[in-house]
Amino acid sequence: MSIVKINVLTVPEEQREVLEKRFAARAGAVEGSDGFEWFELLRPVEGTDTYLVYTRWRSEEDFDKWMAGMGRASHGGGGGGGAEGGERPKPAATGATLWSFEVVQQAAPKAEDS
Repeated sequence: MSIVKINVLTVPEEQREVLEKRFAARAGAVEGSDGFEWFELLRPVEGTDTYLVYTRWRSEEDFDKWMAGMGRASHGGGGGGGAEGGERPKPAATGATLWSFEVVQQAAPKAEDS
């Protein structure tokens, strides 16, 4: 089954809009990656400054390939993603942790009868 990677980002209130705009500007950057299955950016709503970046992959190897290529460039590992003039913008998050999970059970809505 699939694997899930959740990037846990600590984002101060004043940086929320910056973070969301940066993700919006990169929309489509991961969708064509081999093994990519799903992405969600989750905004906190109840007394926390923690955003969750949820991605789902066919395998750990697919995620690793993405991180070594395009993902690395978009996450500050070199090769693009910076501002004009070569300067990188200040990070919107003050902390980040990556959680990894294997999908062991899943459910989807039942199709309605026509």
